[in-house]
Amino acid sequence: MAVPAELARDPAVAGPIGSLALSVTRPHAASLALRALRWHRDLERLGVRVPLCLAHDLGLLLASPNEQLAVGARTDASQLLQSGEDPNVFQHYVALIEDVASSEAAQRSRSLRLSDDIVVVLLARLLGSVAARVAVAPAYANGVPFDASLLEGVEPQLPALFRSVRRTFDLRAVAELCKARLYVLTLIDALDIDTLQLFGMLGGNASEGALTQVDLLAALDAPEANDVVDFSLDILPSVLETKTRPGASSYSAYGYAGLARKGSIDSLVLSELAWDEVELMRRMADDEVLYYAREQARDEARRLHHILVDASASMRGERTTFARGMAIAVGKKLLLGGEDVVLRFFDSRLYEAQHSRAGQLPIAYLLSFKGERGRNPARVFSDFQRILDLSSARDGREPIVHLFTHGSLYIPRATMEGISRRAKVSAVFMMPSGGRLNLDYLDLLATHFVVDQASLSSSSKRKTEAHRILGDVGEHRPVAARSDAADRAHGAAPDSTRWRRQASSHG
Repeated sequence: MAVPAELARDPAVAGPIGSLALSVTRPHAASLALRALRWHRDLERLGVRVPLCLAHDLGLLLASPNEQLAVGARTDASQLLQSGEDPNVFQHYVALIEDVASSEAAQRSRSLRLSDDIVVVLLARLLGSVAARVAVAPAYANGVPFDASLLEGVEPQLPALFRSVRRTFDLRAVAELCKARLYVLTLIDALDIDTLQLFGMLGGNASEGALTQVDLLAALDAPEANDVVDFSLDILPSVLETKTRPGASSYSAYGYAGLARKGSIDSLVLSELAWDEVELMRRMADDEVLYYAREQARDEARRLHHILVDASASMRGERTTFARGMAIAVGKKLLLGGEDVVLRFFDSRLYEAQHSRAGQLPIAYLLSFKGERGRNPARVFSDFQRILDLSSARDGREPIVHLFTHGSLYIPRATMEGISRRAKVSAVFMMPSGGRLNLDYLDLLATHFVVDQASLSSSSKRKTEAHRILGDVGEHRPVAARSDAADRAHGAAPDSTRWRRQASSHG
């Protein structure tokens, strides 16, 4: 099926689809061309107006594996050029597409699982300046239905659809792209493949639509995000092996997982039959009889993890790299374990909560966020305490706080006492060179870790520290195993026994 006659007469349909007569990239499946329709629509939402053929060709060259497309003219476009246009513009366009297809960056990006939002952002970077040079407005609106059948076997109709509307805009855009050939190829070669790989591994929070694309644009333009990406790629392989552990049930399913006080008679532990009849009846009445329990899927998580990341000026450089990389890894590990995660930044204020959706973290937001509002821990954590107090009345999930901050985060003890009554708090403190941890609320934390400057400066030591911390995430241990000597080395009180006792009361 191709474009029906009634739709072929509609400029909002014939206009975009007819521009594919200039296309030189042919997908083997109509569903791939359907993705191009979304890219084209989202580019317009970002203010980048280009013909569908440009979004279609460059997008497929960046997002589709080699075996799913072919490079070659779909029609004899030289017969479609209007008077006054460069007769060689189509040949220049074909050469440009062939150069893009053979570039190393494009070939590597095609091997990644790029989401539509990421492809739209890449196209916006490539075509934004080209669109700004096209002074002619399109003679049609974009109203193509999202129906793959419209793009299946459409080649014979393309010349007629192309001629059905004025094409000055389309031809001028192709000409401007060819003039910017060196600029486009430079941008292609400068693509940060590591960042694209991270998004391919973790996905992105696509539920926010255009807002996510804006964050993606900011993340790709932020040079400081490159260090966070590299660190995340170092520690994520071990995190991605995390699996939700099965629970135990009394009904017949899967294999035995352990012992339970409830169950059916066929799961009764045989040694229970050694009791005499009266004692066995009593044990059954008092639920003391042991049964074999079977595996089942874990129940829906009843915990909500708050990841708080310090974005103040004291976290610049290696500290922010470690904090944000760990926030990504911790959040992903918790999501893979079936937990719910909320991410917040803070400096002199507590920023809006970014919720994980469909098992995905707001990676683009985390990479692109910039805090420029000073530092006020008392205000930030008093606000966070109120949030916990209000949410406890309507949210039955147990809150757990993961804090990534500088070693001089002086939170009033009374405020931390209020937070620790509502939630377990785990903190990671990043110390400056020669710094000492001297905070009066450490005994209120369920667990805490100290990462010194020497570890932050060494790639191998930083990775080791990250794996040490990730090993405790999700285990809900009462406190990290630390010696009194280590406590004294960081300037903390040596009474570690008191710490462990206090932490256990919160566990």
